[in-house]
Amino acid sequence: MKRDGHIHTHFCPHGTKDSTESYIEKAIKSGFTDISFTEHAPLPNNFIDPTPMKDSSIRMDQLSPYMHEINRLKAAYQRDIRIRVGLEVDFIAGYENEIKSFLDDIGPSLDDAILSVHFLKVGNQYYCSDYSKEVFAELAAACGSVEAAYNLYYDTVEASIQADLGQFKPKRIGHPTLIHKFQTVHDEKIEDSAQILHVLQLMKKMGCELDVNGAGFSKPECLEAYPPLPYIGYAKSLGIPLVFGSDAHNVNGLHKHYEKFYTYLS
Repeated sequence: MKRDGHIHTHFCPHGTKDSTESYIEKAIKSGFTDISFTEHAPLPNNFIDPTPMKDSSIRMDQLSPYMHEINRLKAAYQRDIRIRVGLEVDFIAGYENEIKSFLDDIGPSLDDAILSVHFLKVGNQYYCSDYSKEVFAELAAACGSVEAAYNLYYDTVEASIQADLGQFKPKRIGHPTLIHKFQTVHDEKIEDSAQILHVLQLMKKMGCELDVNGAGFSKPECLEAYPPLPYIGYAKSLGIPLVFGSDAHNVNGLHKHYEKFYTYLS
């Protein structure tokens, strides 16, 4: 079975205008039998998106049209491919109750979901850690160092894994080394292997799945998977379920780098 479990759509405000049908047709042509559309879930109403364009996620009023479109296509293509309707849900420290409430409402309607960390809290301010190299530099300065920013990220990922978000909490943890996105820019060698191993061990303990995310290979400031390949091998040795995710934000990115992960997924 060829599966891509992390795909964004034209509903994403920082994504593409490519039609959802074009994603599905490419998946079928590429021999994939199972895909999940996992659009960025609406952020909590009382959370202010720190990105300049406030475009990190779909709006709440877009959620129903998104769900309707994916469910319509799910039925239309049911003989050709399995399509799952899902969301990528942000874990935001301090907003656990709002996230749980949202999941309680939407969870019964989902086939799949990912829990990811993008936003980090320093004092009373939130930073979108993967937005740009400039924002990452601001985050590192606020934390006191690049290493401190990495530590905050892993602490937040661990908090997401352990958080009580109710019965519909996503099982899959998204790109758990996303903090590496700008590693060739800050040009500091951060020794974070212990944190990554601990995150994976905690995922095993809590019964999580791993988003084997290929998007970092396409980022010139990263040039590796999230997490890097040796850690994917370690996760497999622990028995953590692995789900490839292209994290595509356009048709061109769909299934990209899948061949790099084949031996881990087989």
